Amino acid sequence: MPIATTNPATGDVEQVFEPHPPAEVEQRLQRAADAVEALRATTSEQRGAWLRAAADLLEGDLDEVAAMMTREMGKPVAQSLAETRKCAAGMRFYADHAAQFLADEPLADPSVVGASRAWAQYEPLGVVLAVMPWNYPLWQVVRFAAPALMAGNAGLLKHASNVPQTALYLDALFERAGFPRGAFSTLLIGAAGVDAVIADRRVAAVTLTGSEPAGRAVGATAGHHLKKVVLELGGADPFIVLPSADVTRAAEVATRARTINNGQSCIAAKRFIVHTDVYDAFVARFVDTMAALVVGDPQDAATELGPLATPGGRSDVAELVDDALAHGATALTGGTTPEGPGFWYPATVLAGITEEMRIHREEAFGPVATVYRVRDVEEAVRLANDSSFGLSSSVWTSDEAEQAELVRRLAAGAVFVNGMTVSHPELPFGGIKDSGHGRELAAVGIREFCNLKTVWRA
Repeated sequence: MPIATTNPATGDVEQVFEPHPPAEVEQRLQRAADAVEALRATTSEQRGAWLRAAADLLEGDLDEVAAMMTREMGKPVAQSLAETRKCAAGMRFYADHAAQFLADEPLADPSVVGASRAWAQYEPLGVVLAVMPWNYPLWQVVRFAAPALMAGNAGLLKHASNVPQTALYLDALFERAGFPRGAFSTLLIGAAGVDAVIADRRVAAVTLTGSEPAGRAVGATAGHHLKKVVLELGGADPFIVLPSADVTRAAEVATRARTINNGQSCIAAKRFIVHTDVYDAFVARFVDTMAALVVGDPQDAATELGPLATPGGRSDVAELVDDALAHGATALTGGTTPEGPGFWYPATVLAGITEEMRIHREEAFGPVATVYRVRDVEEAVRLANDSSFGLSSSVWTSDEAEQAELVRRLAAGAVFVNGMTVSHPELPFGGIKDSGHGRELAAVGIREFCNLKTVWRA
């Protein structure tokens, strides 16, 4: 795949970038290793000041950055603006809380281990390689970079090849803010070059957000070289609606939950599991709100649904829908690929899903929802957990006993009750099963790439 900006709304290739040659990759690796040593000599207060400066710079570039992201991957510009603001807030969160998260942890009674004092302390691992996706081209990177830099690590970014302008913007941002040269830098390389970077002795750990196949490949290479890895992969999140739910609100939130980022989100709700008592009312409202979305130029502030990011992504979604329809599913709205330029696909709701349909098992990375009718909570839980993925989930019920049961029984990294899944800097984020392992954000996110060193003193 060429490293290029291709406008998803038109299909036009706007700018092509040459990959970094081996000599440039080597230079950037060495700068990162040197930056680790420079960062070790700094304080958390100093790194926090630099990170706040980066947040200020990002907010100063708000309109430019948002337009750039929309141009590269097609999300509605209102969502690009929100993503940019969220990144600035995430930087400030870690600038404010890193010292607390990484404080020494003393043993209350060191005499039990025969010491006068014993404690655990967090230290940076070194250079961390981030292999990042195009769907949240800024936020996915910042939620790794902010905690990694505050912990004293250096970051190397291998971004998706269709968002090179965003990657290069990030390449300069942290140095502009005052971080030592090489503390954060971008590698313009293809997927084929990732293994060699992981294998390099100067790289201590790897984090990847992306597809399940990409996670397996990177995880295998990291494992072979005995390097720490965090994987945040796909999802097929259930959205469960039970009789005591506010059905109107649930349907409206369901539309946002399925079509945010043009439906290209690992934590987007994808499988809508609805109790038979409220199925007809929910589905009718859901279909109406999906069909009413404003589709158009993603640079227009009024647009709610833009194009998919790549032609391959659209083909993947269309194939899943076509397979379902061929096996007897019904498209309640959408379901056909429009003609014309760009990578557009309509908001789609499919009913009558059965186990032989690919979409029952595979992740639809676009604005396509599947709806299921269930008889009771037991059937809802069974269907929700009948997936190889386990990223997040959303449950809608005002019954506190049902809430407690679903929180306990759903096999997922998160459960959101009467709301849609959203990542917050304050909350751990990650999944189980084929959705990956490890966690981002909150205190655990900064500790993932630290050496927890035990110290015992006689």
